Amino acid sequence: MQYPLEQNRNDAIISLDPRMPMAPASMEQAGLDPSFLFRLAAKCAAEQDTTTPSHLAERMKLPKVIVNILIKELVKLAYLEARGLAGEDVKSDIRYALSMKGLEYAHTASRQCQYVGPAPVSLDAFCRQVGLQSIHDERVTPERLTDSLAGLVLSQTLVEKLGPAINSGRSILLYGPPGNGKTSIAERTSQLFCQTIWVPYAIEVGGHVISFYDEAVHQPVSEADTQPHPKADQRWIECRRPVIKTGGELTLDQLDLTFNGGPNVYEAPIHLKASGGVFIIDDFGRQQVAPQALINRWIVPLERGYDFLTLHTGKKFKVPFDELVVFSTNIAPKDLSDEAGLRRLKYKIFVNTPSRDEYIRIFKSYASGSGLVVCDPDLNLFYDRKYNGDMSASCYHPKYLLDFVGSYCDFNGIAKNASLDMLERAWEGVFTSE
Repeated sequence: MQYPLEQNRNDAIISLDPRMPMAPASMEQAGLDPSFLFRLAAKCAAEQDTTTPSHLAERMKLPKVIVNILIKELVKLAYLEARGLAGEDVKSDIRYALSMKGLEYAHTASRQCQYVGPAPVSLDAFCRQVGLQSIHDERVTPERLTDSLAGLVLSQTLVEKLGPAINSGRSILLYGPPGNGKTSIAERTSQLFCQTIWVPYAIEVGGHVISFYDEAVHQPVSEADTQPHPKADQRWIECRRPVIKTGGELTLDQLDLTFNGGPNVYEAPIHLKASGGVFIIDDFGRQQVAPQALINRWIVPLERGYDFLTLHTGKKFKVPFDELVVFSTNIAPKDLSDEAGLRRLKYKIFVNTPSRDEYIRIFKSYASGSGLVVCDPDLNLFYDRKYNGDMSASCYHPKYLLDFVGSYCDFNGIAKNASLDMLERAWEGVFTSE
């Protein structure tokens, strides 16, 4: 939880979020082996000629009381040497530098693992925090659902099906003809959840570091007039619930730990990074791997709420699987998986082609936003001509047609009028005849 700088201490205590991870008050509460912290502190100290307790505390994201203990022990072992005050004030931090023995210790630690940065959190702490901020604990209201879908023309029947499915926090299969808003619906889930969650920079498992925080998918809560709560564990970043989308590029390997043998650091799989948020598998069935194989990989996580990951040493460990999973496809469900696999996808929602009224609304909305004039008689006649046979209307058609009209008018320097003749011309330029 964050609070304005001008708030007093009592206000800050009142606003304290009970889900917020608290800063450790001792080495034991940090949840890491002391030898791991000694090695990490030495590697951080090796980044520059001299360091201070304040610098190490900021670099490792640990309370200064713990950093002082680490420094005291490293000095005792003759790995660190005091180099005087950092400033003229007698209250200034003491500067420290690695001795020759300390440099060798830091280099040995780097050969074992090159990770340098915020101290990881323990696996137990990660699992506990995911449970505290579960997506199942946040209720999606009809009002929030309506707001998130603003701008999309959807039938009320479809919206009524989406609400309970999203609110469940379970898996959803959106299926139906292409180009009718399945991906747009899935992406709008990012606007549904109001709660923030805490994401660790990294996780420690059996002495190995798993990089977790990802700037590409995790959006920190940062405002000009706020600062992290002083009692918060700085190894965690307060973020909005993540929304991660993957498509045809998804492979089974991406659902496992990625081991980088050079620095000896792991990268968390994408579905683990989506913990507490939404994981979208777009174009399901278009991946290089068979859809049945993907569903088989997800049977345990979808059914039981946890997954198993494996280190390169062969050690397996359990992690929570707490996220809303949305599959989007234009392939018939029966062609994706057998009944046992489909049973794991809790909600199956058919996204149909738009009705005539919905198509007209979409068309007019996009025309208005694009500065194009459209005449009702021309539009109705155009619809009757083009969608009275084998061709079905689709939600994406108006945009493609009107984009063509706009480009044609701009090129020829004429008024932007989506007349019947112009729409006929656009149809020939956008759609093939066979």
